[in-house]
Amino acid sequence: MFAVIRTGGKQYRVAKNDVITVEKLAGDEGAKLEFGDVLAVGDSKATKFGTPLVEGASVAATVLEQTRGDKIIVFKKKRRHNYRRRKGHRQDLTVLRITDIFADGKKAAAKTAAKTEAKTEAKAKPKTAPKTEAKAKPKAKPAAKKPAAKPKAEAKAKPAAARPAAKPKAKPKAKPEAKPKEK
Repeated sequence: MFAVIRTGGKQYRVAKNDVITVEKLAGDEGAKLEFGDVLAVGDSKATKFGTPLVEGASVAATVLEQTRGDKIIVFKKKRRHNYRRRKGHRQDLTVLRITDIFADGKKAAAKTAAKTEAKTEAKAKPKTAPKTEAKAKPKAKPAAKKPAAKPKAEAKAKPAAARPAAKPKAKPKAKPEAKPKEK
């Protein structure tokens, strides 16, 4: 049995126990994922296509690892303008193993119901963390503030007498005039 699923803006043809690499999906290693965007489901006898999705069909997968793709070099250039930019990029990827393909929603619904029951039981149990001594200690009092400084306007004002008098500019010396030579 095979299915065509849609994830990360791409379509993948998958079968049971296939290992595929898709765009980054949330989940740690070993997490179970379920894809509801199934575009087609088929086997050797018949194939069922959705409009756009197949009703009740789903695909279950397990996350094998979170990885990154090969480096892609992005190079921009504008000729005769001395403009060149080089940048690298590595895409985040998720490696999945397809565990089950459900053509009808019965099997998938039973498994998801079991998962939701387990989650509600986990939420019902209150988690109490032991208090540590660091949390019990009161915080130290802040240090006393320094007295306010004088306003800048008062600090800059000086009496006129205290300022040194400006020196007069020296006049350039006059050059002596050259006397014409007599013959």
